[in-house]
Amino acid sequence: MLLWIPCGLKAQDISKIPVIQTGNVHGRVNSHVSSAKNSPVRTVNPRPLLVKTAPDADGSTRMATTSDTTENSFFPDSFHDWLTQSTMTGDWAGWRTWLTKKGINIGGHYFQDSAGNPMGGASKNVRYAHEVGVNVDFDLKKLTGFSIGLFHLTVTSRAGLGLGAKLPALDSPQEIYGSPTVRLSLLSWEMPWNRYVTTDVGEMNAETDFESWSMYWGMNNYCQFESNAICGMPQSIAYNSGYSYYPTAHPGAWVKFYPAGNDHYSIQFGAYSVDPTIGNTHNGWKMNLHGATGTFLPFQLVWHQGGKDDYSGPLQTNVKIGGYWDSSEVKNVYSQLGTFGIPEQYLVSAPVSKVRGRFGGWFQFDRMLERDGNDPNRGTSFFASFTWGDPRTSVAPYFVDWGLTRKGTFPTRPNDTVSLGMKMLWVSPKLTSWVRELQGTGATGIYKPSGEHSIELNYGWRPTPWLLIRPGAQYIWSTGGTNKYKNPLILDFETGITL
Repeated sequence: MLLWIPCGLKAQDISKIPVIQTGNVHGRVNSHVSSAKNSPVRTVNPRPLLVKTAPDADGSTRMATTSDTTENSFFPDSFHDWLTQSTMTGDWAGWRTWLTKKGINIGGHYFQDSAGNPMGGASKNVRYAHEVGVNVDFDLKKLTGFSIGLFHLTVTSRAGLGLGAKLPALDSPQEIYGSPTVRLSLLSWEMPWNRYVTTDVGEMNAETDFESWSMYWGMNNYCQFESNAICGMPQSIAYNSGYSYYPTAHPGAWVKFYPAGNDHYSIQFGAYSVDPTIGNTHNGWKMNLHGATGTFLPFQLVWHQGGKDDYSGPLQTNVKIGGYWDSSEVKNVYSQLGTFGIPEQYLVSAPVSKVRGRFGGWFQFDRMLERDGNDPNRGTSFFASFTWGDPRTSVAPYFVDWGLTRKGTFPTRPNDTVSLGMKMLWVSPKLTSWVRELQGTGATGIYKPSGEHSIELNYGWRPTPWLLIRPGAQYIWSTGGTNKYKNPLILDFETGITL
């Protein structure tokens, strides 16, 4: 399925958080096997949509075949065949299948993210951004004959401006933006040692494996939304820590244990370099620890139940509980007052100090609420999460998001979706109290920060297995975390192509 990628902040960088942090790049990872599944195979390119038919008369189901006439040609036999093949570029006259059988899986994607605010905010603007990515996954057993795992490589390129800084907004309403940059996004060796232990090491990010999404019908359940507040992971963890995020790649590693030898239970530990400069455009291929400020150390417990796929058997459910320690020395939360437009003359009196180490945690729940009895392609899924951050340093110590997706909208549209989601971000009460006291002294022209909440509704039209067209709308309360500006309405439009 088509799964997309977020980020953007400064014109010279790409970053996921538009206002609160600069010089960082956050973003959504593309597709990936469900983190609850005990499968070592991982890919970061958008997957083609796999469709199952309704049950036959005998009650069985089978995977619907796609029309792909490029096994012996670089071009499909007809326009209909092109529209129904699994990827836009097809099988490359058989070379794609040949390479896959040899252990080399090549994928790619194009994704564009547009948004504009006809009302509200500091000014009215329209912004466009896109990302192009190529990934290669090597099955080393097929290539060498030895069971030595998998090797992953992903390279991405982004361009375009973000709307969030113009509103302003604490969470960007767009998943992606950034100055033109070609970037290494993944270079890792993944090794399933046995059915109890899997490891991964290399240039990578925590977003792929900690406090991330689950997969439903081949779709990333968080990234059925354009808002970067939801897509990829709950945004506040990136505000509050050195959590590493797509599309950046940091030196890192993780180990996952399956105590029962299956995917019902798992416990995972990781270690990633914290590098505040990794989002800068000139650091797109940085592969060292120079400039690192510490280590991000997450852990996560996962409980999973469900059938062998989402088309049959028990309905999927996932519960994830995790936490982290970030060893970096950083300034406390009062250093973020400038985010809310506090004039410089007042900031000099803020009680800014340094803190060694940050911590936090999360709880996530998602479930397939129902699967239509007459068509396993159709159904409804739900997710919700709560994220908490260190009150000494966290500008957003409390963050909640949730989403509801209905797959199969009309009798002839089993793969289209309607999604409704919301995020609620509460600013640190320390900042709220400090500004309230400042106002009490007679200070004028300042606004008390409290929080920023938003809601999104969209329609995902999938005219082909390899194309996604998703118009939608967002509404933001207290944009920028204060009541300085009128609440904006955002009209957004996404397009994604699996190459």
